[in-house]
Amino acid sequence: MKFEVTILGSSSATPIYNRNPTAQLLNCNERFYLIDCGEGTQQQLIRYGFKASKIDFIFISHLHGDHFFGLVGLLSSLHLNGRTKPLHLFAPAALKEILDLQFLHSDTHLRYSINFFPINPAKPEVIFKNNDVVVETIILNHRIPCTGFKFTEKKRLRKLIVEKLERDSIPVEYYAMLKRSVDFELPDGRRVNHLDYTIDSAIPKVYCYCSDTMYDERYFDQIKGADTLYHEATFMHDMLERALETHHTTAQQAAEIAKKVDAKKLLIGHFSSRYKTLEGLLEEAQAGFENTVLATEGRTFEI
Repeated sequence: MKFEVTILGSSSATPIYNRNPTAQLLNCNERFYLIDCGEGTQQQLIRYGFKASKIDFIFISHLHGDHFFGLVGLLSSLHLNGRTKPLHLFAPAALKEILDLQFLHSDTHLRYSINFFPINPAKPEVIFKNNDVVVETIILNHRIPCTGFKFTEKKRLRKLIVEKLERDSIPVEYYAMLKRSVDFELPDGRRVNHLDYTIDSAIPKVYCYCSDTMYDERYFDQIKGADTLYHEATFMHDMLERALETHHTTAQQAAEIAKKVDAKKLLIGHFSSRYKTLEGLLEEAQAGFENTVLATEGRTFEI
């Protein structure tokens, strides 16, 4: 099963050369989930070979422009390109008012429906689940209400030991029962234990997306043990005062968080435009958490 994230934007506040505002595309078993939608997201999708028409789920963390200013354009383009299937949008409640006003004054009548799900910024909740993934909110600490998102793979069915099944002449019509951990008796009287013919599926992987936030231990339990943790690292630690003032995190703090929550891999992003190169941010984070990687445009990470 494919479970990977592609970085479309890594800049904070304003775009700079080669760095766009925040957006990521999560591929879970060939279903696509857009996480934030900063300015230029459409161009980034085209640049990296993704079809916007395949996106059915969009998650917006908060209403600072660098996380949603690309959304109206994306929704409009989907309309102009003939989309008819519904789109599911999870976002702060006020975003619906923004979209309604934009479409009202542009006299735009979308060909498709938007199923809008307002996010509760006060407590973490499961906001979506299907056969592939469960999505929960992570309550962050920013200047305005802001949530991260925790994506957890659904546990897959058990795997068949096909050679053993064939050797023992277990009829194919019983395979589905074995995958669901069901024991049974065959017509010839043989008792079949699912443990003899299957192995457990892989432990579900977890991707945690921590958008804009200052260091705050209240959300640490929820991201504990993440296979891949994306955490903003807007500034280097010599800018801690500015980070506190703007409710952001430093690269050093992001590393401390990854270490405290026992994350397996840390992706850092949301870099201030003051940094023309990112080596300093990476070195600072790796000093505290070795398995740190820059979440920069075009990179795809297997969770």
